Amino acid sequence: MIATSDTYKSISAPSRGIYKELGSKFLAFAYPVETEEEIKQILASLRKEYFDARHHCYAWRLGLSGEPFRMNDDGEPSSTAGRPIHGQLLSQELSDILVVVVRYFGGVKLGVPGLIRAYKTATQDALANATVIEKIAGEHFTVKFGYLQMNDVMKVLKEMGITPLKQSFDLDCTLEVRVRLTQIEDFRKQLAFCQIN
Repeated sequence: MIATSDTYKSISAPSRGIYKELGSKFLAFAYPVETEEEIKQILASLRKEYFDARHHCYAWRLGLSGEPFRMNDDGEPSSTAGRPIHGQLLSQELSDILVVVVRYFGGVKLGVPGLIRAYKTATQDALANATVIEKIAGEHFTVKFGYLQMNDVMKVLKEMGITPLKQSFDLDCTLEVRVRLTQIEDFRKQLAFCQIN
């Protein structure tokens, strides 16, 4: 399968937003993320820092396709928090992103439409304060080859604009590289004389 496009949008750095209604405060935090492990750590640290908040609702998307993704209402009525947050990520076509909205309850219930509006608006504010960047989707490969093939391998990588992430040179040489999706087929073809994992 040949990927037609391997670029997608994310954010360059964490950003914040806020929305207030009827005494309730909705603090929104947007983070660039790449793994579910990272997401777990951020959620744990926000829960610790804002331990006195009533809800920590969130949504996230990863990778080129935005799959996998998750939404969590954290005790709010079903689909009033996670879904509106996720909806903003979809409408702005963002991935590799986590948005957490921390709610401090103000004593007055907002009702379902009010909650949806609050979570959506807080998320919009955090995203409006973020810098959107273009990311290139790729896969990591380990390339193994004999020492005598070094010049051929390096020439191919240079022509394709691929910089090795790690390298070790002995009798057998090993390189770790990240190849953009649209180049994978070409990369495998040109380095057919190597062992690629």
